[in-house]
Amino acid sequence: MTRAGSACPLDCPDACSLEVQVENGIAIAVGGTRVNPLTAGYICAKVRRFPEHVHGPARVRDPGIRVGTKGEGRFRTASWEEALDLIASKMAALSASGQGEAILPVSYGGSNGYLSQDTTDARLFSRLGASRFARTVCSAPSSRAAVGLYGKMAGIALDDYAHAKLAVVWGANPHASGIHLLPHLQAARRAGGRLVVLDPRQTRLAAEADLHLPLRPGTDLPVALAVHRWLFANGAADIAFLEKHATGWEELRRRAERWTIARAAAVAGVLEEDLERFARWYAESAPAAIRCGWGLERNRNGGSATAAILALPAVAGKFGVRGGGYTLSNSAVWELDSLRSARTEPSPAREINMNRTGEALLDRDRPVRVLFVYNCNPLMTLPEQEKVRKGLEREDLFTVVFDPVMTDTALYADVVLPATTFLERTEVSRGYGAYVLQEAEAVIPPVGQSRPNHDVFAELCRRAGVERPGDASTGAELTREILAGNPSGPSWRASFDRQSPGAPPFGRNPIQFVDVFPRTADRRAHLCPPELDAEAAPSGLYGYREDPATAAHPLALVSPATDQTISTTLGELRREIAIMEMHPADALARGISSGDRVSASNASGQVSCIVRVAPTLRPGVVSVPKGLWSHNTFGGSTANAVVPDTLADLGGGACFNDARVEVERLPAG
Repeated sequence: MTRAGSACPLDCPDACSLEVQVENGIAIAVGGTRVNPLTAGYICAKVRRFPEHVHGPARVRDPGIRVGTKGEGRFRTASWEEALDLIASKMAALSASGQGEAILPVSYGGSNGYLSQDTTDARLFSRLGASRFARTVCSAPSSRAAVGLYGKMAGIALDDYAHAKLAVVWGANPHASGIHLLPHLQAARRAGGRLVVLDPRQTRLAAEADLHLPLRPGTDLPVALAVHRWLFANGAADIAFLEKHATGWEELRRRAERWTIARAAAVAGVLEEDLERFARWYAESAPAAIRCGWGLERNRNGGSATAAILALPAVAGKFGVRGGGYTLSNSAVWELDSLRSARTEPSPAREINMNRTGEALLDRDRPVRVLFVYNCNPLMTLPEQEKVRKGLEREDLFTVVFDPVMTDTALYADVVLPATTFLERTEVSRGYGAYVLQEAEAVIPPVGQSRPNHDVFAELCRRAGVERPGDASTGAELTREILAGNPSGPSWRASFDRQSPGAPPFGRNPIQFVDVFPRTADRRAHLCPPELDAEAAPSGLYGYREDPATAAHPLALVSPATDQTISTTLGELRREIAIMEMHPADALARGISSGDRVSASNASGQVSCIVRVAPTLRPGVVSVPKGLWSHNTFGGSTANAVVPDTLADLGGGACFNDARVEVERLPAG
């Protein structure tokens, strides 16, 4: 048995450094190391199960070509040559006839590695003239807010939360995702600090907090604006800081004026005294840190809510000390241009918003003819699931799914291609919470005939006739090209050679407005930027949009992350029927008891599972886990079946938490 170092590139802020036990070319166990200091020698339970994902029965080991009806998942084994020739010929024919837009690449965060996405794949689809795919299903509203206000300024390092006298965790659940924040929150509390959690559910962290605000989904915006109003009204706003370091604060103050503590508390469904206590604690505490998550952006008000939350440390004067300020995503600090080849050739092709993939697949006027899915499981992750399913069922749609395992989407493919996991290929990845950039070599040989993404897309470039002299294609060439996008790239390359992660120029523990400043043109915070105000029309930035509930569908359905999957990655390992949680008052009104089979439905579809009546969920809200596969529910549909494809106020983001449903008990059996 040998032990090899690796790094996790999956969609989590922590970017854990790993140790993999290998025996006879098989990954036996995965644990943590201290190469990334934040990992501190331990990792999440999800990635500890990764060997089951790599070597399990769901693994795609050979290319396959469909022989049955779409959805059955019956394929005959094919050679790579046959499969790639078939795919390349169909895409090249569409491109040559001026129909490149009929090709739709669908990808997201199945791997956040730099080599596995936005390299040779971007080159292929750009040169074919394929439709552009806006990856907006997560972080789009919050990214727009962070760019507009601060230019995506680097945030508080996660281990610096130990210094906070008040830690605010807003729309995040680190027990399920990003577990390495937890010991630093615990250290802060041991030193006398307070913890506030804002979440519709009483998560484990919320149960431990000094104050939990169980606000209604979609009401984070008025809550944040009420805190702003309280700060200005009670002399707790740092006017000197705002005059020196910010613009637009007077307009933010004006727009917050209508949101009294009493009004916001009523809209959010929280106690007025609790909301005022939160505002007072935030004003009085230094350092005060806000961990802003992504749960709060997944509704019609998501972008404005994130902007209002990120503006709080500027208004309250919480920057300039260790452990003071905010953290959202730190992905932008690396400034690595992994799309160089595609970005030099701007595409005039149409852009399709990811959240409306189902609509695009059913569009008869501008039909999609070739769908290429990789690093993604769209049937189980996108809104309006039944629209997506109907699109995948089209016999005139040629679908390719390139994935390590046979996903629910892959069952509808015409061609399946076996992809390597990060244990079987070289990968470069960065943390978007932890400040580390890591390169990890393959620790086991490819399972079956699986191949790395960048190799396959480079080969498709050749077969489709769009390869050009000098194209970077190998892992080493692509790594050099990616790192060349940042002046620190050569030093990072040297650190990789010493098995040490790269760090940003300011180090791994920056202090906001001391070591790092807004990446705006004037290095000031723009608290009401005109471009965001225009994008959020007609309500404008900070304009509250009312709850979409109706008498027929009064309950808000949320689909939070769990400690079992990373989006849907590893979902094949979770075999049990999912649990829907419901507040006792809502259950009593519907004659529902724990253990009943229930269905949550609206005009778009339904999801059926087993209910657990739980006071940990606020009234008016039901919860079905994120990351489910068809085998986790009765009938095969997940929470995505009831999620609308409406868009958030900024960034064209998803509105998962705007799903409004009615729940009924199903007959036993």
